[in-house]
Amino acid sequence: MKFTIHRQSFMNQLANVTRAVPVKATIPVLTGIKIVAQEDGITLIGSDAEISIEAFLNIQDEAYQLEIIEPGSIVVTARLFSEIIKKLPTDIITIETDEQYLLTIRSGQAVFNLNGIDGQSYPHLPEIVAESTLELPTLLFRDLINQTIFSASNQESRPVLTGLHLSSSDHFLSGVATDSHRLSRRMIPVKYSQEELNFESINIPKKTVQELSRIIEDEDQLKMMVADKQVIFTMDNLVIYSRLLEGNYPDTNRLIPQDHQTEIVVDSQEFLAAIERASLMSHQGKNNVVQLDINDQKVELLVNSNERGQASEIIEVKSAEGDDLKISFNPDYMKDALKSFGPIDIHIGFQTPVRPLLLTPAEKNENESANNQLLQLLTPIRTHY
Repeated sequence: MKFTIHRQSFMNQLANVTRAVPVKATIPVLTGIKIVAQEDGITLIGSDAEISIEAFLNIQDEAYQLEIIEPGSIVVTARLFSEIIKKLPTDIITIETDEQYLLTIRSGQAVFNLNGIDGQSYPHLPEIVAESTLELPTLLFRDLINQTIFSASNQESRPVLTGLHLSSSDHFLSGVATDSHRLSRRMIPVKYSQEELNFESINIPKKTVQELSRIIEDEDQLKMMVADKQVIFTMDNLVIYSRLLEGNYPDTNRLIPQDHQTEIVVDSQEFLAAIERASLMSHQGKNNVVQLDINDQKVELLVNSNERGQASEIIEVKSAEGDDLKISFNPDYMKDALKSFGPIDIHIGFQTPVRPLLLTPAEKNENESANNQLLQLLTPIRTHY
């Protein structure tokens, strides 16, 4: 194998593919990246068995300045290879291998030799047969991921909760993530009917959607294929393969409260700043708890005495209605929830001090359909204040 290529353009695709490569793996070959040179271009593959990312560098794309001198394939240590490419001195580099799978990188006066292995020893990517390919609204789908996935669980005891639950209905997709202490849900409109969407619900691992969100560009045309136990996302010259999480996702719709005994409307950025100030003190205690005291339309944020001290702040609200209430919550969960909305006014609805509180936009955009909504649900912390 031998080819020359533009270093930075090569590095950009290498960085995307390396996202799937684990630092350690039970199958040692998976710590490597597979490079395949063919007459029409270069294919790069990285995988951790759960998620695989494949990039194709087309010889017709002038950005790569690619010249294939000899076809072939090799697997080489991903992270070291990437670091070397990143630091090479010239714009055009030469990469070649010999019969003993020794890979040589040349850039100006710099020469690196890396031991590789036969490309045929790398696991084959899954072959997925899907009934149809769905074109997704790129920006909205990325928003759906970023506004929900932080609520997914990190506990492997319930694997199905460690990812994004994506469900379909006529002309919209709903994304839900929960760790049983908090819940995030975003709905987005799509152009497909339920029959065209060809799946009712799937559970996508957290890493898959996080990497997809980081890789995808605004102008990319994002497509999705769903098949038995697998999902594929494609964009331009990149393909992401992922297994699906097995198991039945809980019915989260029944957790969303429909009415509230107490309601406030706050500026999300001002409330976020107050929560961040309060958490400076709450993080000093053992329990990391912040209390919200709503009394006669006055709203106060409190961190009660711990070994380092206490804090309080009167919160400016746009409105406050309903019963007086004292409720405690994890400030870090509240910060994540508030950040997901951006700089808008937020409606927070409360039932009782021990029932979940609900965050939604205070005003619905006239151009926004009923199926283009974001909500955040937080379970309060029981305290003895």
